[in-house]
Amino acid sequence: MIKKCIFPVAGYGTRFLPATKSMPKEMLPIVNKPLVQYGVEEAMAAGLTEIGFVTGRGKRAIDDHFDISYELEHQIEGTGKEKSLEGIREIIDECTFTHIRQREMRGLGDAILTGEAIVGDQPFGVILSDDLCIEQEEPVMAQMVRLYNQFRCSIVAIEEVPSDQTEKYGIIQGESIKDGLIRVTDMVEKPKPSEAPSNLAIIGRYILTPDIFDYLRDTPPGKGGELQITDALRKQAKEGCVMAYKFRGKRFDCGSVDGFVAATAYCYEHLYQEPE
Repeated sequence: MIKKCIFPVAGYGTRFLPATKSMPKEMLPIVNKPLVQYGVEEAMAAGLTEIGFVTGRGKRAIDDHFDISYELEHQIEGTGKEKSLEGIREIIDECTFTHIRQREMRGLGDAILTGEAIVGDQPFGVILSDDLCIEQEEPVMAQMVRLYNQFRCSIVAIEEVPSDQTEKYGIIQGESIKDGLIRVTDMVEKPKPSEAPSNLAIIGRYILTPDIFDYLRDTPPGKGGELQITDALRKQAKEGCVMAYKFRGKRFDCGSVDGFVAATAYCYEHLYQEPE
């Protein structure tokens, strides 16, 4: 069974300056809950309770969020405000947290490779907090774990994007296995619309088999001089098997201001209930 999940959280969040000058972008709140907590809740719902943060400088707030705050809890003890902490208390009780620092910002592939010390030789999930996925019946990562238990290979979550936006994503090409499931034959990192093999974009949910670390070590820097997970997955797909899954649910790109505002409005309308 998959128990581990990596969260690459070392990025600077420059699109949200000046807020992210002193605050991790993963701690930006959607209504009253930080982005990274939504991601950890999704992992926990899928049975991935061993959480590894690949972190960087200025990210201590994430460590502190998933820890007990004795002074705060003492101050609100016995009041109605305690109810607001029930969710994070459950996470702290059920999950374990490991933190490892990514020394340089060398891309998502490098962040995942840094997490090898946490993962070892086990399959694992990867969640990018910037991509907020909402599906109340079965969270996206739980959907993917179910598929992994069937196919036992790396799986990437995909969705259709407008053709003029392919330069923002890794784009896949493949053969349909069944409705919503594609066996990947090729991948391209951020292609121009004229060069994109499809409009099927990889979003921030992965299940990876441990041999991905060997592929990453053998992968040279790619687009932007960074170590791209897309390049390593492309090799893995050609030599083994990688599946792409059109997930059920809504996804918001909270790395952009427009997506962040849309996610806030949606969650306020559909999920948020103010504690009494």
